[in-house]
Amino acid sequence: MRKISIFGATGSIGQSTIDLIRRAPDAYDVVALTGGGNIAQLARDAIALRADVAVTAYPDQLDALRAALAGHDIEAAAGPSALIEAAQRPADWVMSAIVGAAGLAPGLEALKQGATLALANKESLVCAGSLLLETARRHNARILPVDSEHSAVFQGLVGEDMAAVERIVITASGGAFRDWPLADLKTATVAQASSHPNWDMGQRITIDSASMFNKALEVIETREFFDVRPEQIEVVVHPESIVHALVGFNDGALMAHLGAPDMRHAIGYALHWPDRRDLPVERLDLAKLAQLTFRAPDPARYPALQLAYDVMARGGLMGAVFNAAKERALDHFIAGRIGFLDMATLVAQVLAQVDERAGEHGIDDAMTLDTVTRMDHLARGEVDNAILKQTG
Repeated sequence: MRKISIFGATGSIGQSTIDLIRRAPDAYDVVALTGGGNIAQLARDAIALRADVAVTAYPDQLDALRAALAGHDIEAAAGPSALIEAAQRPADWVMSAIVGAAGLAPGLEALKQGATLALANKESLVCAGSLLLETARRHNARILPVDSEHSAVFQGLVGEDMAAVERIVITASGGAFRDWPLADLKTATVAQASSHPNWDMGQRITIDSASMFNKALEVIETREFFDVRPEQIEVVVHPESIVHALVGFNDGALMAHLGAPDMRHAIGYALHWPDRRDLPVERLDLAKLAQLTFRAPDPARYPALQLAYDVMARGGLMGAVFNAAKERALDHFIAGRIGFLDMATLVAQVLAQVDERAGEHGIDDAMTLDTVTRMDHLARGEVDNAILKQTG
């Protein structure tokens, strides 16, 4: 039996992972499940999978978790330190699906144990790509991509020589507003941004898809994961979400990965790697699909994309600044303090402000968990200060 842990078990990626595990319960020994405020779901899954420990990120939810687990031999814990302790428990395979920069520290701890880290937390590579990859190398651990785009690229590179790779094309659905008149985006609501045309995801990632901040993070993730130059990475809008990524080679060939928009494909590939196993996902009927369409992303509609390339050009710890500013701007949009288009404007403003005082802030300091955390706090504070100035 393989020992596995799932960080972010109550989110959409975590639930899809649990769906696959419950189909073969005798193959897995579940060590730890972690979640946020959905205590009922966390407890139900921990009981069903006979986990050793269940952890909520919120300390004030510990009593509720203990009560939900009463009568079962499952340890309950809460808070950031409990997440770290859970990541330190020996496991063969760990799903990293905590949303945001909060997923970095547990992921690093799992790698230090030599685990295979199935990485759905793209923010880890954006904030601290070289730190994460070096930690994996130093502890003989492995990182496998779970984002559908990066899993597609990973699969397209099997047996190929990276020296022959000319370009990597990642696709984007375009999100909720891909066909809206540009002028209407100024008044787009949180509810409207939270409805994805193709994928069933959590609210935050769905809004990030509408703004394409999600894709901006994935561009940086592509650079870090596959060690390619920024100019080799392209983004195309593909409304059908059937082609997840393409790898272009120096002979002009493009290798495309196609599949139904179901995260269980990428999760299952990482779970069973290096083997392929049967998965409960839709089989494509190409005749029924009839056509697949592609178009270039409109820079005016998706300014977040250019910010990603600016961040890569700047280097240093700017990825951590970018991600934190994006996360905090999203908080303010969800809270109704700023408009949809204000998020990109605010992030660009913070990037410029931090870079202007790069020496003072230590943007080019060595990348460690402490320096990444410091940049994260700095950027969030800068976003809050900008909001305060706007509101008087």
